[in-house]
Order: sequence, then structure tokens, then C-alpha cells
Amino acid sequence: MNRVPKTGRVMTWNIHGALGHNPRFDLDRVVALVRHWEPDVVALQEVDSRRRLPRGGDAFELLQECLGKHGIGARSITTADGDYGQMLISCCPIHDSAVYDISWPEREERRAILADIELPGGPVRFVVTHLGLAFRERRIQAKRLLDIAGYPSGPTIVMGDFNDWLWPGSVRQVLSHAFPGRSHYRTFPSIWPLLRLDRIYCRPREVLVKTFVDPSARHISDHLPVIADIALGQAEPA
Repeated sequence: MNRVPKTGRVMTWNIHGALGHNPRFDLDRVVALVRHWEPDVVALQEVDSRRRLPRGGDAFELLQECLGKHGIGARSITTADGDYGQMLISCCPIHDSAVYDISWPEREERRAILADIELPGGPVRFVVTHLGLAFRERRIQAKRLLDIAGYPSGPTIVMGDFNDWLWPGSVRQVLSHAFPGRSHYRTFPSIWPLLRLDRIYCRPREVLVKTFVDPSARHISDHLPVIADIALGQAEPA
């Protein structure tokens, strides 16, 4: 009998504070697009609770409530008006997690989230992040991600907005050796994508089954989301 692997779906998206190419601040559109693709795990960057929601509440809390039972928020900037940062949201249980400060001196605060998540096909380690804007800053942060990811027995996925568009000595060069499976799409600016800022990396390579982007997101954010189907655990009868 032929057997097919179990699959899961992951997604990363810089939502630009839910402020698209117009002045409207609309988290509902973000929620609708993520729900459309039904990811098991989604990483969101540039979550901003400093903007007031029409019906009140906190952007981090609303996204968590709408998109998954389990989540981790990394609030890298905190002000009297609210917080700014990133999130990892999962429909599946999170066994262990941590938030790491990977900031570079005198640059914007940056974080990396580590989470071991029990997907239907087995455990997967996730590292999600939003790297800095300076070349050396990003390279050091990329090496830090390797330390954070470690070498668990199961698959590992690193995803987020890497702010990286160069090749020699770049983040891609650092990460691609350790995580040979990766997406390659141009995601920024969303209205006419030129730069491959948002990526999904995985180890081992064969875990990454399919990757794609959603061009319709150009009306919601200045980044396109990257979505991946991944092969997990033991095979099932076809």
C-alpha cells in the first residue's frame, strides 16, 4: 500500500501594523487572510498595539484570540500608548518556549521566539524573528539564530522577516548551510515585489513540500506572506 506523509502548514507575514496602502488600520483583514490559509503555525511581525482598535482592545490579544489556542508575544518596544513586536500563534500545543533578546547596540530592539510545538505529525521546533536593518547587525543575529535553534531530533523551521536582500556574506548565506530547505519569493514591496525579505527555512530539506505567497495581501501590508506545507512524522496509508 502506498503511504503519504502527514503534512502541516506554516506561515510568516510582516503585517506592517495592519496598515496597508491606505490610512485604514484594519486587523480584521489580517485575520481573514490568515484564516483563509488555515496555518497550523503563523509568525506575524510588526504587530502594533499602539494603534487603537475600532472596538477597543489590544492587537496582540485580538490576534491570539482569533488565530489560535496557543501563542507567544515578543513585545520589543513598550510605550505608554502600547506595544510593538512580533507573535507566534499555533493551533497546536506548545511544549517549551522562550523569547531571546537579539538586539544590536544602539539599534532597534529585536527578538527571536523559540517554540517546540506538537503538530499532528510530530514535534517541530520553530524559531521566528524579525532581524535588523544594518548588514553586520543581521549577520550576527543570524548566527545567534543558529545557536537558538540548536539540534533537536525532529524538524526545525526558522521563519520571519530577515530584512536581507544581499547574497555575499548575507543572512541567507549563514542560514542556508544549516537549513537547506528554503523559500525564494520576492515579498517586498508587496505592490511590486523586488526583495526576498520574508523567508521560511527548514531542516531537513525534504520537510519542505511546497511554498507559495499570496499576492492579494498587497492591499493589507507592504509585505507578502510566505506559506509552506511541510511533511511531518510517520506516513499514513494513501
